[in-house]
Amino acid sequence: MGESRTELLAWMNDLLQTNYTKIEQAGTGAAYCQIMDSIFGDVPCSKIKHDAKLEYEYINNFKILQSIFKKHKVDKIVHVDRLVKCKLQDNLEFMQWVKKYWDLNYPGGEYDAVARRKGAGATPKPTMASGRVSSSSGTKKATKTPAARSVSRGGRSANPESANMIIDLNKQIAELKLTVDGLEKERDFYFGKLREIEINVQETMDNIEMTLAEHGQPEGDHEAIPILQNIQGILYSTEDGFEVPPEDEAKDELEYEDETF
Repeated sequence: MGESRTELLAWMNDLLQTNYTKIEQAGTGAAYCQIMDSIFGDVPCSKIKHDAKLEYEYINNFKILQSIFKKHKVDKIVHVDRLVKCKLQDNLEFMQWVKKYWDLNYPGGEYDAVARRKGAGATPKPTMASGRVSSSSGTKKATKTPAARSVSRGGRSANPESANMIIDLNKQIAELKLTVDGLEKERDFYFGKLREIEINVQETMDNIEMTLAEHGQPEGDHEAIPILQNIQGILYSTEDGFEVPPEDEAKDELEYEDETF
């Protein structure tokens, strides 16, 4: 099993000295290119669009990546059309592969990512998937945003230790948000599976009872009925302190979540 989003994000930011907050931001292609540069050392970093905002700029970065793969005979298909959409699943899977490849091929030693890209692209622009508009006017301002917030309104510079603490806290918040997002998606996935089981069990019971009724047999006179009832008992069982929300309330929450995302 590959690393989690949180682990991959921390590794990427540490290696590249960047401030990515989401794995899907790697869909611009810049991070993938520079990770390969840390292995091979010959990626034309000056041609990488580190502050790419538009899809055609992302594609340009992936062309550089594909040329590096071809040059070094890296046998990996790059689904550019999916990655540039900056969706989580596609970029997570590709980043997991990139990490495994890096683990096997990184030559060791220090990699000066900032020098290789000449100080550009420390903070990626919001991806298309995020739907947010950046308030920063450039990379230099973006990299100093956390520290800038720590400057008092009176114009005095804040303690450097406080600024570093704010940066660390911002990173922790980003990691926690990623963790919560992953837990929510995992919860929804398993809830969907349980819901399918519930529907199938109920439909099967209804069909059996209908068949028994047609043949004049009493309800429950079928060996599968007790088993299906036991499954329903497991599905509907609760623990102390847990209450099943009313259907109307649950429906309202689902509609609210649909509108939120």
